[in-house]
Parts: sequence; structure tokens; C-alpha cells
Amino acid sequence: MKPANVEEYIDMAPEGGREKLREIRSILKMAAPGATEDLKWGQPVLIGKRILFSYSAYKSHLNFTPTGPALKPFHRELEEFKTGKDTVRFPYDKPLPADLIRRIALYRMKDVEENDAKWMY
Repeated sequence: MKPANVEEYIDMAPEGGREKLREIRSILKMAAPGATEDLKWGQPVLIGKRILFSYSAYKSHLNFTPTGPALKPFHRELEEFKTGKDTVRFPYDKPLPADLIRRIALYRMKDVEENDAKWMY
């Protein structure tokens, strides 16, 4: 069964990740108060002028996807985490770096507003 909305997505996530998903959702919604929420590709996204970021649940971690260019300025701070081209992985057994996530989200939003930054590169 596929979730119909973000609440259902979180409720269907691995038990160990639900709290982290609620936490990142709250951080991102506070960073992008005018953004709307939706499910795209089966995962939660926040949308402003275009898709700003997404997050997704896995067995032992969550992925935060703000795009590669939004991660680049924070590469030193992200060294302790596994990263991909457009994503960073946060394990459920460690506290979320809330301030870092907020700063990355704000950077991504500014890039979209000022430079019409794309979703994926």
C-alpha cells in the first residue's frame, strides 16, 4: 500500500525513523514556511517556486535531498555523514544536525529564488 500523504508516509516508515522524519519535516517546514508538501517519487517533498528538497526513510537512516549544489558549501560539515550526488544520509541512531539541516535548506531556498536553481543536476 502506498501512502496518500506525508503523514501516512511517516506512519508507514520504519519505527526507528518516525521520530527523525517528524523532526526533519519540522525543520524544513520552519525553514520554508511558504512551501507546500506533497509526495513525489513516493517520498515527501517541499515545493516553493520549484521542488526545494525531499527526504526519505530507509531501514536505518533517512536521506535528505536538497541537491548537490546546496550541499557543496557545507561539504566540510558533512564529512562525518555519507553523501551522494544530491543527498546526505542521517542515521537514526544519532541526533539530527538540526542547525546544519536548516542552513542547507535556507541556502537551497535562496539559490532557487535568486538563481532559479534546478531540482536535480
